[in-house]
Amino acid sequence: MDSRSHTPVTTALRLCLHALLVGLLALTALRPTSGTEVVVLAGLMAALYGAGALAPSVQPHTRAAGVWLVALGAVWLALLVLSPDALWVAFPLYFLQLHLLPVRRGLPAVVVTAAAAIACFVLHHQAVTPGTFIGPLLGAAVAVATVLGYDALFRESERRRELIEELVSTRAELAEAERAAGTLAERERLAREIHDTLAQGLSSIQLLLRAAEHTLPADAPATAHVRRAREAAQDNLAEARRFVRALSPPDLEHGSLAAALSRLASRTSTPELTVRFAVSGTPVGLPTPYEVALLRTAQSALANVVRHAGARRAGITLSFMETSVSLDVVDDGCGFDPGATDRGRRSPGSGGFGLPAMRARARSLGGTLSVETAPGQGTALAATLPLPVAAEGRTPGEGRATGAGPSTGERGSVAGESGGKLFEGEEAVA
Repeated sequence: MDSRSHTPVTTALRLCLHALLVGLLALTALRPTSGTEVVVLAGLMAALYGAGALAPSVQPHTRAAGVWLVALGAVWLALLVLSPDALWVAFPLYFLQLHLLPVRRGLPAVVVTAAAAIACFVLHHQAVTPGTFIGPLLGAAVAVATVLGYDALFRESERRRELIEELVSTRAELAEAERAAGTLAERERLAREIHDTLAQGLSSIQLLLRAAEHTLPADAPATAHVRRAREAAQDNLAEARRFVRALSPPDLEHGSLAAALSRLASRTSTPELTVRFAVSGTPVGLPTPYEVALLRTAQSALANVVRHAGARRAGITLSFMETSVSLDVVDDGCGFDPGATDRGRRSPGSGGFGLPAMRARARSLGGTLSVETAPGQGTALAATLPLPVAAEGRTPGEGRATGAGPSTGERGSVAGESGGKLFEGEEAVA
């Protein structure tokens, strides 16, 4: 009768409801004043109730549930005409109607059921007292409060369960990301050490042997040995360089960060979503952790756009400025309430952990991540990282060409400026 999880609490509530209805029908049928018709109708209603409770098609908010409730109501009304004791069956019927019907139909059904119970007193010439009206109405009010309260608790429980599942999944993803970041950092360190020591040493040995080979007479006995030593040094240098190239990050091994972001925009674009990429300013070489952080941020932001935003257009801008590098991702989707995200609330089916992960990634490199959004107004995400010392040796103004992206303090209108340019196709790469 219900597709919800069979927890011990819900199972106990269902059993209590079954026992209550069957017990009240038995009380009505076994009264000394009950005739054969009352016994037959009570048995028919009990059989009809059992068939519906066991039928897999009788689920909340389905046509089968509505038909079943109409049949139960018709038999109950017939039983009510024959016996005033049948009015007590109205109480379990309240719960069934509120549980199986939508609220806009369940509440009127409860009112009609309560009115029929009250009319039963008049029909059977019972003494009309205030309790005649208060009893059925109070029972209806208790049923409404109980069912609506249970539904609210169930929805909250489901949200908490989804939140816990996503938290566990995100924790595993973060652990994997940390392991991957550690692996990439170690690979970069090894590549740098090999390049700065082994490769440079082999290159120096090769140059010295070449110079020695040129100074020796062609027929000198040592010339052949020097030549073989130079060739061995040259072969080992080439092998060391191949080893260094193999240690480069796999996501960036086919080109620069800009090329990787351009490929990401192309892969994400679909007939329903157009993603454009643009570079602003004069590109400079970035350390591998910077490139990995910005690439992962763009991937996560675009994943959120595809999953939640319902956007038709999105844009990625990589901006090189005098002292920092920034990544802007904007879309014209449905947006969201950033305050609700900060307080930990989220809509069903939404994410909720991508933004903290992106902020943590930017913060680990001394940067910041800001989000500007509102329901129905799209989203603008900006990740800003300070340029390392090696890249800060440029002359002032070198990092910002004409039309460069906004600085950190000028980012108040990212969605309106950077997003607008990308959507118009200015400086678009992909």
